[in-house]
Amino acid sequence: MMKKILILAANGQIARIVEQRLLTEPDFQDVSLTLFLRQASRLQALADNDRVTIIDGDITDAAAVNTAMVGQDIVFVAAVDHDPQNRLTKNVIAAMQANHVQRVLFTNVLGLYNEVPGEFGRWNLEMIGNGMAPAQRSDALLAASDLAYTTLRLPWLNDRDEINYQLTTKDQPYNGVSGSRQSIADIVLQLIKEPSQYQRESLGIADPDTQGQNRPVY
Repeated sequence: MMKKILILAANGQIARIVEQRLLTEPDFQDVSLTLFLRQASRLQALADNDRVTIIDGDITDAAAVNTAMVGQDIVFVAAVDHDPQNRLTKNVIAAMQANHVQRVLFTNVLGLYNEVPGEFGRWNLEMIGNGMAPAQRSDALLAASDLAYTTLRLPWLNDRDEINYQLTTKDQPYNGVSGSRQSIADIVLQLIKEPSQYQRESLGIADPDTQGQNRPVY
């Protein structure tokens, strides 16, 4: 039986790495993808793949998200909800509940719980600024729901090729300041492969070799 994955904001850099790996690696031959994005033509290269359905839509459109959610097994939200009204998170939760979909991987930022120590933690909060409050509400909305969610707290990202990351949970200090997009895609792939892992958890993800830096490592 095919495992059906919905990727929202499917043209993002991490989303595209995830898509490429899901469509080419032997471990994921049983996966079909629904790719939801604005301007579906940007993923035209995948349109002829018989394991891919592309939907042109906006995540703030509740009806469009609900339509895309029908029949899905796992949802990957490849965008951070910085919307002051948290329409993105609310639409995903409502559509999942309406369609009896349980598993969601939801992108967010580091620093949600003041878990990033030192000078870098101070700088990170300053840089995220007004975007932190809706990001925190997004995480809280997921925690208050009945969904099997995993919040993915991303570091400051770079385009290095290596996959090197350490996971920390909500009650642990964040370890590292930066990480590669390849690393973030890898943890998404691992959670798609074994979706029972880290349910109702918030994961910090970063390259531990960057721990102690005061600014992102590119």
